[in-house]
Amino acid sequence: MKVTLIRLGKLHLTFAEGGYAEYAKRLQHYVKFCDELLVVNSKSKEEAAIKKTEAEAILKKISATDFVVLLDDKGKSFSSEAFASYIEKLQHQTTSLVFVIGGAYGFDDSVYARANAKLSLSAFTFSHQLVPLIFGEQLYRAFTIIKGEKYHHG
Repeated sequence: MKVTLIRLGKLHLTFAEGGYAEYAKRLQHYVKFCDELLVVNSKSKEEAAIKKTEAEAILKKISATDFVVLLDDKGKSFSSEAFASYIEKLQHQTTSLVFVIGGAYGFDDSVYARANAKLSLSAFTFSHQLVPLIFGEQLYRAFTIIKGEKYHHG
């Protein structure tokens, strides 16, 4: 299975970028993991216009056969074990799984319309600088749980 993380904007916190890069590297042991970094510059200052510009960039990266999961505060929450079970189930349903981290204002309706599912990382709100690191670690943890490895002591 191929797993892609689409994220908007560069990480400016060195520790967050380094941590995310470490988990992205570790994930290669389990799946073909791809990082799609989109740098989108909207000429508008209006929220709706910014979301629309971001949506166009996101949707260009998604194919018709991708199973798309938005990382969204209104999404379903999982324990680490339940997330691993969800990933394992998806491995039997798709060959291309795409997770998307939206911009500061969230997603445009067109991205919600394309999504197959929404996932919430926490009831907390995290800086966009930390989300790739947190998600990367949880995705790595999920694969170690699936494989029965010792990383997760749950």
